[in-house]
Amino acid sequence: MSAAGLSAAPPAPRRTLPALCAAVVVVGLALSAWRPHDPTTWLLETVWVLVGLPAAVLARRRFPLTGLLCVLLAVHALVLALGGHYTYAQVPIGDWVRDAFGLDRNPYDRFGHLMQGFVPAVLVRELLSRTSPLRGSRWLAPLTVCACLAFSAVFEMFEWAAAVIGGQAADAFLATQGDVWDTQWDMFCALIGATVSVLLLGRLHDRQLASLPVTASRRGDGPAGADAA
Repeated sequence: MSAAGLSAAPPAPRRTLPALCAAVVVVGLALSAWRPHDPTTWLLETVWVLVGLPAAVLARRRFPLTGLLCVLLAVHALVLALGGHYTYAQVPIGDWVRDAFGLDRNPYDRFGHLMQGFVPAVLVRELLSRTSPLRGSRWLAPLTVCACLAFSAVFEMFEWAAAVIGGQAADAFLATQGDVWDTQWDMFCALIGATVSVLLLGRLHDRQLASLPVTASRRGDGPAGADAA
């Protein structure tokens, strides 16, 4: 192999980390599918993983993800799998937190919606940075947060549709736990999660984006294309 070919090959950690994350997700998903509290709720909660994991694997060569995003997506997938197995209102660790801090509800649902903003923020940021002229723009952060809030609103409409279709059978999926403001809390948690993610991980994410192979970055006009050139 030529010296140019050796220099172009991605380092071993970049090749192995996505595979390791995918393996962890597959194992976690399989365990969560074993005798879940409610099979329908499990499917509704984990459908994002069932669709997203194959899509990421199929696109891995054409559009490899940063290590940060791979890890965050894997963690989020495990959060969804755990919530799908027990239902969000009955996750044991949430019951422990509720009892330990004297809360009036299991907070795992709130945590899940924080993650619904925290992790997709990095995903949206990566997609916009690599496929649009927004890389390095002051608009990248606010548009990322807006996209995450929009996704949270769409998810709430998805829950509403499930409630209309399933009636009381969808209660486990909704996990409102008697809170009439649950929908608003869910979107607020996603907003907080996305904002914190952009502020906390932005610089680390930029460094990882800069280290991606040129073939995986956006070519053409704009800041990303200029950097690649």
